[in-house]
Amino acid sequence: MKVTVTHKEAMKFEAKTEKSSFIIDCPTISPVEYFLSGIITCSATDIVLLPKKQGFNVTDLVVEGDATRAEDHPRKFVKLFLDYSFNSDGDDIQAARWVAASIETYCSTINTIRDTTEIFYSITHNAKLIRENEKVISGGGSKIDLGEIDACCS
Repeated sequence: MKVTVTHKEAMKFEAKTEKSSFIIDCPTISPVEYFLSGIITCSATDIVLLPKKQGFNVTDLVVEGDATRAEDHPRKFVKLFLDYSFNSDGDDIQAARWVAASIETYCSTINTIRDTTEIFYSITHNAKLIRENEKVISGGGSKIDLGEIDACCS
């Protein structure tokens, strides 16, 4: 993966990837906000693609993230809370497994920070809270293998 960032003017930068390009407009949106958005989007794609691979559909997906950062520089994330809300034609156990698979195995951005960040999550599935403030056991990822999936953040 290769990305080139070029300064354009004031605090605007253009990021060029192998597939596209976009403007990073600091401080309107900080690089850390882009990073958190990328973490959330990576997991959200899993919550759409994992069920699809199994013949299920997800609708009305909203994932909210709230990160707490260290006070001292480099101000790393120390805690991350993810709140998943979606509907599907799967059951609550499947919904919880999709989220766990994303967090523990497939989402490369979450797994990039997992060794240094406490991660918690809640899941509302079909308008019912099925997991609340669950803590992810950090370190090393999981050995669960659900096969290959297509994803936008490989």
